[in-house]
Amino acid sequence: MTVELYLGDCLEVMKGIPDGSVDAVITDPPYGMNNNTDYTRFSGGHMDSIAKRGMGRDYWAPIANDDHFFDPSPWLGFDSVVLWGCNHYAARLPVGTTLVWIKRNAAAFGSFLSDAELAWMKGGHGVYCCKDLSMNAITRQRAHPNQKPVSLMAWCLDKAKVPAGATVLDPYMGSGTIGVACVQTGRNFIGIEIDPGYYEIAQKRIEIAQMQPRLL
Repeated sequence: MTVELYLGDCLEVMKGIPDGSVDAVITDPPYGMNNNTDYTRFSGGHMDSIAKRGMGRDYWAPIANDDHFFDPSPWLGFDSVVLWGCNHYAARLPVGTTLVWIKRNAAAFGSFLSDAELAWMKGGHGVYCCKDLSMNAITRQRAHPNQKPVSLMAWCLDKAKVPAGATVLDPYMGSGTIGVACVQTGRNFIGIEIDPGYYEIAQKRIEIAQMQPRLL
């Protein structure tokens, strides 16, 4: 199993990655929504007071390239593709399968931002749901404002029928969750991240995953 990590703009880095070396693209790109990641506006406080109350980190720097529309076209030619946040750029996608992450208990629906998140998967027409509440237990330990559960990314790999030993590309690696899922399930991984801070976080998380026993 191999892991390759690159710091830089994914479109530039991809020029040096040989054609045919990637079996699947699974990624959570910048959605082009110019997301205000200062979540203190929802919690009624500021960073110092929130830290004292034990609520964890509530402010995040802007997400790189989230201030303009996301163009999915560079990734659509790959055989197997999953793109999260597809509702924000659906007009630029062909018909495909919809994956739904249900991330709250029913009692919490409508309480904060969205109750679920959507991904587009290449091919098919169906809608498939995964109820995964595991991020609720580690909210204060998350390393990225849009971080998703490792278990959810493993589900994506299975839904996309990515076999063990295949090579998965995440061109918008963030905190490296998809890389961790690949390491845990025996897939090769290529990750690209433009933000040096998140690149370092991803590198550390993946290194830790490599030292642990595989799940499969």
